Amino acid sequence: MKASKQLTTNLQAVLVDLIELHLQGKQAHWNVVGKNFRDLHLQLDEIIDDARLFADELAERMRALEAVPDGRSQAVAEGTSLPPFPAGLVDTKDTVTLVVALLRGTVQTMRDVHDQVDEEDPTTADILHGFIGKLEQYAWMVDAENLTPTANVVHPKGADKAATV
Repeated sequence: MKASKQLTTNLQAVLVDLIELHLQGKQAHWNVVGKNFRDLHLQLDEIIDDARLFADELAERMRALEAVPDGRSQAVAEGTSLPPFPAGLVDTKDTVTLVVALLRGTVQTMRDVHDQVDEEDPTTADILHGFIGKLEQYAWMVDAENLTPTANVVHPKGADKAATV
């Protein structure tokens, strides 16, 4: 099968967002500071690794469809739909908010092109499904860092004593 111009355009949009997610994830990883720094720093590594793997898998799928992926910095900068990550040191709370927006933005690009991709190539749409599932899971896990608990937990009598034994 040879990808149509529209399929190539749609996959290129996803590719540049995945590359940008990787790059901005690295920026966040290097410059996050504050409470729970280490956990977020390590979690960003997982996201970055998957974004790179997803970009590579998608680019190779494009080549299998005789499309030509463009991962050059100029193409990424001109084609990404993701907002820029700020320069400088960024507090963990703000980093969480920014990274969740990047993850959701990348997923949104995939969802925006999904139906057109599926019409032409269900196999590639299946690949996007896997990416969406994993990136949405990351968004949930990262976002949990800033969420406020809703449960009003009442500890049983003596619970504090059992913990010290």
